[in-house]
Amino acid sequence: MLNTAAALAMFWAALSGSGEPQPYEAVVALEAAAVVETPAADEGSVEASALSAEQAELMEGDPDWRASARLYHAGGGGATGNDSLGCRPIAMRTVAVDPRVIPRRTRLFIRETVGLRLADGTRHDGYWYASDTGGAIKGAKIDLYTGHGRGSMRQAQSLNMKTLTIADAGDFQGCPPAWENASN
Repeated sequence: MLNTAAALAMFWAALSGSGEPQPYEAVVALEAAAVVETPAADEGSVEASALSAEQAELMEGDPDWRASARLYHAGGGGATGNDSLGCRPIAMRTVAVDPRVIPRRTRLFIRETVGLRLADGTRHDGYWYASDTGGAIKGAKIDLYTGHGRGSMRQAQSLNMKTLTIADAGDFQGCPPAWENASN
């Protein structure tokens, strides 16, 4: 994959049309301008003042688990039907776990998902629900359910294959809640 500087150099060369190598200073200046125009904090950051007391405590405390994340979705060979508790999976809330590592029915707080921009424009509050299991989930791995279709994975793609910091935020009964009351 091309890094930012190489991509910008190719872009600059294409604009100049000469096919000649461009001066290093010009490429660096173009890259610096692009970095200034791209807000780095937009992807997943949230100001500390926007967090609830519980969220702030979970962000600051020691994690209970660190797990490698994968994404899964419904349809097209992804998840179909109900999760292992018999519940309908909730997009961007349901997590599949190895129950020998993370018990099912655990309400999880995943730090890296706090502030993640969702498809509807809202921001994720960091709460997920361990209500599913899977044959490929062994040890410190989790699968984050993103919704229906491959396109639903786009919003969480930055989390795929990353090690996430997870705190135990208590237990839940029944099925994972819908978005309206999930963080309560």
